[in-house]
Parts: sequence; C-alpha cells; structure tokens
Amino acid sequence: MTHRTTPTARICPNCDGFATAAITTGSRDRHGHRHTITANCPACHGQGTVPARAREAARA
Repeated sequence: MTHRTTPTARICPNCDGFATAAITTGSRDRHGHRHTITANCPACHGQGTVPARAREAARA
C-alpha cells in the first residue's frame, strides 16, 4: 500500500522561501539595541510562496 504524499510547496523562486530579512542600520539607541528594518521579497510580498496561477504565468 502506497503512502500519499503531500504536494510540494510552491516556493518563491526569487527568495527561495526566505521572504523576509531583518537588516541592521548600524546605529544603536540609548539602551544599546541595534536599529533594524524589515525587507520583504518584492515578488511574493513576504509570503515565501507564490500562487499556482502566478507560477504558471511565469513559465509561459
């Protein structure tokens, strides 16, 4: 009896699933904590996956 497999995730090809990154600005506040900004992948908008219809459109 075969085991059913789950469909593979539709990982964004631009960010490889790492959709959000925290980037330090280099400065610190008065408590010594670093200031960071969040950058999202512009293709998947921070989701890490792409819809199937967008993936099919990219192949055409």
